[in-house]
Amino acid sequence: MYAVVKRHKAAGAEIESVDKPKPGKDEVLISMKHSSICGTDVHIWQWNHWAERRVKKLPIIFGHEVCGEVVEKGDEVSSLEIGDLVAAETHIVDRTCYQCRTGRMHICRDMKILGVDTDGVFAEYIRLPDMNARKLPAGLDIKLGSLLEPLGNATFTVLPDECADDVRDKNVFVAGCGPIGLMAVAILKALGARKVIASELASDKVRFDLAKRMGADVVLDAAMGHDNLVAAVRDNTDGNGADVSLEMSGAPAALRQVFDALTPGGRVSILGLYPDPVKLDINNAVTFKSARVYGITGRKMFETWEEMYKILKSEEFRTKLSSIVSHTLPIRDIAEGMDLILSKQSAKVSLVPEW
Repeated sequence: MYAVVKRHKAAGAEIESVDKPKPGKDEVLISMKHSSICGTDVHIWQWNHWAERRVKKLPIIFGHEVCGEVVEKGDEVSSLEIGDLVAAETHIVDRTCYQCRTGRMHICRDMKILGVDTDGVFAEYIRLPDMNARKLPAGLDIKLGSLLEPLGNATFTVLPDECADDVRDKNVFVAGCGPIGLMAVAILKALGARKVIASELASDKVRFDLAKRMGADVVLDAAMGHDNLVAAVRDNTDGNGADVSLEMSGAPAALRQVFDALTPGGRVSILGLYPDPVKLDINNAVTFKSARVYGITGRKMFETWEEMYKILKSEEFRTKLSSIVSHTLPIRDIAEGMDLILSKQSAKVSLVPEW
C-alpha cells in the first residue's frame, strides 16, 4: 500500500510503498476515505522541538484523524461488520493497568497514540483495535468523519466529567480558535451557553472570522494585551467575569488570561499544550478564587463519544463543523496542505486517498 512515511529527523515526509498491515484477532483493517491534518501532524512534518522530544521511533506513518471503511476483521471481532464506516479513537490502551480497570482508559498508564507511537492514518489502510473503531452516526456525511477525533477533544474540554450541565445559560471564555477551539465555540452554542467570548489573533483572519461563524457572541483580538483582554471579558459579563474558561491555545499568556478573566468559583479546562513550563500565581488564580481546574487529554473512552453523537444530531451544528474544513486535497498533495495551515490560509485541511 501507499503511505506517508516520516523517515528522517528533518522537515517533510515521503510517500512510499509499504507492507499492507494485517489485522490481529481483535483488530480491524480500515480503508481510508478521509483524513485530516492536525497540529500534531504539522509538528511532526516540520520536525520541531515538540516532535524531537515526543516521537520516540522513526520511521513512522503519521496522521491520526480518519474516517474509513472496515474491509477486514479478526476472528474475535463481533462489534463491527465489513462495510461499516468508522472513525478512530486514537488512544491505544493496554486495558489492564490501574487506570483502565477503574474507568479511566483515556489516561492509560501505558498509552500509545495512533500516528505518534504507532503507525497512523496517512495511508491506504489502517489497522486498529476493534474497540478503537467507532461507528459513524447514522446519516453523517463521510467527509465529517475524520473530524470526530478532534471534535471529541473539544467536547471533553466543554464537558469534563461531572460538568455536563454547567455551561447552559453561562458566560464562557474560549482562549484560542484553532480547529478544536472553533469546535468548542460551536458546541457551547449548541448546548445553550448564554454568551461565548472567544479570543484569537485578528491577524489570523481565517480563524478570527470562523469564530464568528461558529457562533461566538464576541471575538477579541488576542494581541490586545493582558489587561485590556481581561477587562473586555468582564465588560461583556456584567463585570462578573466568565463562569467557565477554556484554554485552547497553548500560549502562556492565554493561561493567565483564562484565570484572571474567571469569576470566583468558576471552572477552567486546559487543553492547550505549552512548549515549556509556565508560571502561574496559584494563590490568586486558583486557591483564593476556589476555581475548579480540569486538565484535558483526548476524550473519555467512550462517554465523550456518546455526548458528541448527541450534539451531532443538529443539522445546524453539522453545517458549522463542515465550514472549518476549507480545503480538500488528494493526499499526494499533503505538502500543500501543510503549507496552507502554516501560512494561516486554512484552519483545517482534509485529505482523500488519491496517491
